Amino acid sequence: MTPLRTRDERGLTLLEMMIALVVFSIVLAGALAFLRAQGRSFTLGSQRVTMLQNARFAFDLLDKDLRTAGAGAPDIQPQLIYIAGSVIAFKANYLTNTPGDVFAVYYNPDAPNGSTDAAGLAQRFTIPTTSVLYPDTNYLEGVTNSASETITFFFLADTTTARGDDFTLYRQINNLAPEVVSRNLLQTGTTPFFQYYWQRVVAGVTSIAQVPNAGLPWRHTVPIHLAVADSGLAARIDSVRAVQVSFTVTNGLSGTAERQRALSRYIRLPNVGLANRQTCGDAPILGTTIIATWNAGAGGVDLIWNAAVDEVAGERDVTRYVIWRRLATDLVWGDPYLSIPPAGSPSYKYTDIAVTSGAQYVYGLAAQDCTPTNSTLSSSAQVNIP
Repeated sequence: MTPLRTRDERGLTLLEMMIALVVFSIVLAGALAFLRAQGRSFTLGSQRVTMLQNARFAFDLLDKDLRTAGAGAPDIQPQLIYIAGSVIAFKANYLTNTPGDVFAVYYNPDAPNGSTDAAGLAQRFTIPTTSVLYPDTNYLEGVTNSASETITFFFLADTTTARGDDFTLYRQINNLAPEVVSRNLLQTGTTPFFQYYWQRVVAGVTSIAQVPNAGLPWRHTVPIHLAVADSGLAARIDSVRAVQVSFTVTNGLSGTAERQRALSRYIRLPNVGLANRQTCGDAPILGTTIIATWNAGAGGVDLIWNAAVDEVAGERDVTRYVIWRRLATDLVWGDPYLSIPPAGSPSYKYTDIAVTSGAQYVYGLAAQDCTPTNSTLSSSAQVNIP
């Protein structure tokens, strides 16, 4: 005989299953909607972060480089070369690949030589987005090439995107290939990418005013900075004291997925307008060594050294090179042996023929300024006289 089932032992009815499925579907749909919203929010946040990082990198590089405009440049070189709404070109001793170079702003041992010195007529190039050829002359310090390179920032329409108002920011050193700094940049309305502020004097009153956008471009037309002709309108670019950079950054998408942010930064040019002056302040920097070798043909000791750092740069206050000579057995240098005035040469040579056969000499060298103060002393290796 089959036992009877109680009410609690029955399964779900079809109606109860349908109700359960409906409730489950509602909960699942809500959960999926929440996850989709969270996903969209995460994607949007990621795009915004990427967009702002792109803009921050561009601004930080512009700020870091533009502030060096004119730094370490000799007086003969213009500090600002060309300014316009989408391009700025300037001079700076920005980079060196020479260890111990105390005048460049940054040191990079891997920097190519073409990026650490001034471009000459042999490296003449067209300033990007213009038809202007630069430089107009070779910039020499004595007989050596200036160490101040030309740096150019410029915005150029990006032809790799579907939209027609996209720009790319580039950075170029001398005549080398330009490097991409940032993409997905738009012009903010009709505001130029670069706007400039200059120091002007009206009725004896000095003030800072914006350079009218309609009055650009400005160019340093006189090849030699601070030359007699470098005055009046020809020299007005030297009075620029700040740059305002403005652009709108996007996430690179279009339609409803596009996000934009208009940004602007004011960047001072603290070195523009300054001129190097000869001073007698700190002790001169020698920055070289003296080499002494026996010259049998001349019957004397050849002394060879390079120009001191402060002869053609820095304080530019070297008035003489002081040379000492002592016997290898002596413990002190004594009085200087001779002095030689600077001649603007990259290297110097003097042959000491007043030597005694069989003697052993050591030579010392220092640069002296107009104080007079001597630099640190460089000593040679011992020289044996036959």
